[in-house]
Amino acid sequence: MLETRCEVCRAYLDGEDLFCSNCGTENPSGLDAQGIAREVDSSTQQIASVLSFQCDQCGASMSYDASAKQLRCPFCGSEKLHSRPNARTLKPRSVVPFRVKRNHVDGLLREWLGKGFWRPNDASEQSVISKATPVYVPFWVFSAEAETAWTADTSRVPIGARGTWRPISGTTHRSYRGVLVGASGTLTPMEIREIAPFDLSESVDPEKLDLLNVVVEEFRVTRRDARAIAKGTIDQMVAEEVRQQIDGSIRNLRVNVRAQDMSSVPVLLPVWIMVYRYKDKSFRVLVNGQTSEVYGIAPFSNTKLMLVIAGVFAIVLLIIVFVVFASLASHHL
Repeated sequence: MLETRCEVCRAYLDGEDLFCSNCGTENPSGLDAQGIAREVDSSTQQIASVLSFQCDQCGASMSYDASAKQLRCPFCGSEKLHSRPNARTLKPRSVVPFRVKRNHVDGLLREWLGKGFWRPNDASEQSVISKATPVYVPFWVFSAEAETAWTADTSRVPIGARGTWRPISGTTHRSYRGVLVGASGTLTPMEIREIAPFDLSESVDPEKLDLLNVVVEEFRVTRRDARAIAKGTIDQMVAEEVRQQIDGSIRNLRVNVRAQDMSSVPVLLPVWIMVYRYKDKSFRVLVNGQTSEVYGIAPFSNTKLMLVIAGVFAIVLLIIVFVVFASLASHHL
């Protein structure tokens, strides 16, 4: 893969990237996977972002709702945003629309806060939701053909065998589709992983949606970096599939995956991003805008922790007292 630097900011560019993810400058040497100069595909070309802003607090870059009167970062709640009038970003190939409506989001959060033993009993009622913002979050969707050769030892040995382990091996070939890699520069890998999956079959053409009047986060992970993450994800999926194929206990599993014909497309996926406060502490929660799944950090009840510790200590003390009295009683007998 040909590697070049951006002419403006000198950041490294991948041959398949049509623009610099750092400053948005066009990559004039855009090449295909074989290193051959290609024509710019209108479905993946860079486009001008009409209202582009960057958060001074968390660094999120996004095109903002054109009808918004007050700008607030949906990722951290900060109002310290500065405009980027000449910013350019990648045009998505497809978009998954929101199915979860705004009037349902608050209820989903409060229901989620009310679950879990370690959460304060009043978390659901006392939490104050600053704002719930629908954000189209960028993702790369990868596809690949994977040829796998593996070896391992299994505990399933023939009757009468002297050893307790025997070596086994195999090969597989499988196509992988819809491997998601987050292209957000703000959401953590854990948030990206937990907010999935999405049903990509519901994707629509971006032209069918009004993306100028919603918050759209810009692509901040390059195709090159995303490709390495996708390869690692496929490796993990293959290893897990091999483990499920082997009967009995296994050890010394070695999996060699050769990914071929790897391709990717940029997409936007719907996520409600919510910032709420509980006793002067702010927390961020994500709601999958398609499936209603909730993920985030919830407040922790130190009171319940102390009660559990006190209960365990009391049980241990009672056991010690019982053992001591039993020992004394046996001596008297």
